Amino acid sequence: MIVPISISIEELNIPTLFPMMVAIIGALVILCIDLVSKKLHNTLYVMLTVLVLLIDLGMVIGYSGSVRGFFDVMLVDGIAILTQAIIIIASALFVLLTLSKQRFHEYKYPEYFALFLFMTAGFQFMVASDNLILIFVGLETASLALYTLIAMHNRDKSTEAAIKYFTMGAVAASFIAFGSMIFYALTGSVELGQISASLVANDFANYPLILVGVVFILGGLGFKLSLVPFHTWAPDVYEGANSALAGYMSVVPKIATFVVALRFFEIFTSVENKWVELILYIIVVLTMTVANMAALVQKDVKRMLAFSSISHAGFVMGAILVGTSQATQGLFLYWILFAFTNFGTFALLWANRSKNNESYGSDHPFERFAGLIKTSPAVALTMGLFMLSLAGIPPFSLFWGKMFLLSATINADYIILALIMALNSAIAVYYYLKLIVFMFLKEAKPENHTVAMENSSKYAVALLSITAVLTITAIFYIDPLLEMINMYVEISGY
Repeated sequence: MIVPISISIEELNIPTLFPMMVAIIGALVILCIDLVSKKLHNTLYVMLTVLVLLIDLGMVIGYSGSVRGFFDVMLVDGIAILTQAIIIIASALFVLLTLSKQRFHEYKYPEYFALFLFMTAGFQFMVASDNLILIFVGLETASLALYTLIAMHNRDKSTEAAIKYFTMGAVAASFIAFGSMIFYALTGSVELGQISASLVANDFANYPLILVGVVFILGGLGFKLSLVPFHTWAPDVYEGANSALAGYMSVVPKIATFVVALRFFEIFTSVENKWVELILYIIVVLTMTVANMAALVQKDVKRMLAFSSISHAGFVMGAILVGTSQATQGLFLYWILFAFTNFGTFALLWANRSKNNESYGSDHPFERFAGLIKTSPAVALTMGLFMLSLAGIPPFSLFWGKMFLLSATINADYIILALIMALNSAIAVYYYLKLIVFMFLKEAKPENHTVAMENSSKYAVALLSITAVLTITAIFYIDPLLEMINMYVEISGY
């Protein structure tokens, strides 16, 4: 006799799905509107996307229900809420950049904005779960949409970048799937909490197999975070994507993956598992150092920024290795400050792009910025601020993130790691100042055209102004930002 299973709506806790449902329904609405009428201006889709994201943000911030939901696959704790808010705000800022005076190819299609909302929902699923299956589904939902968005830039380098990203992304996905299978075989569960409890209860039996699973998961997550040696795709993909999307890729996918890595590696760092800590240590040091060395020899600003973002990812990965509450707070503080600065930098490259001139679309040699202070003083000053912040020069914003993260590393007795982090920060100053030297001290060549904000909408100018002001006035909002981060981290128990 088959016994029916009784499931109450209250136990499912459906509201945990509402934020993602808003984004998915919004994407479907955009596609349906496009079916009805093909002649609508893309400004409508931009405003619809922003409206959907604002509703999504309201759902996230306003959620006060139980932590678990939908057969316990959803985990809406403090870190999930904080990270979703970062993802949604960054996504809304990106969408506003699509309102330019010149309509670029990919922004003509409603499908672009629908895919963007699907991607946002995928990243939200990643951070709002500790279930390896749902994390994988969210990751692939976001990745498949992102591959398409890159290809829609419709340039030779864009197609190449999308194919390369897709191919290597498929390999990374298989790594995560295989690693998840190993942990399911060892523990009988795909929920990270239950995996942790099972491994600890069995005193990490079958340890060699556990390490194999860790390496596969690290390979998959390392691809998304562009950690060395899984970073080779990043410079080419950043160069092939339009500059605004490259800036988005340097921030949002990585914060989503950092949260997954935080939840996964907490299983091992909380019990001071030496071999896993050693693997993470090596990856962190290699990522910071190799990326910095590569950035030093770049002749293209966009590729330099790509390697720079890899180095920053290695820096933040150190917080996951340290594994303390202060380090977790430092992770979010650093990445929020980095998000504004780095996104502003890429947005500035995008805003000064000419539709009929690819020099600022996919190729940004240092020489083209020579003498920029004379031809476009506002652009040179803004870019200079962003470079000083990324270099960690006080009192600009990212300096405080670096100091807090270094403090957390030293307090956890990782003295050598802190020294390596400080040394890499010093090395990075060179290639950031290199661009400043070109802009302020080099003479402009006659063939260089003037860089101006003529293609930018008032929204792009406003965004760049906000990021520049925040970069300068960082010292005044570090404490309240830390208090907010601390509140959400403590809710999650980290």
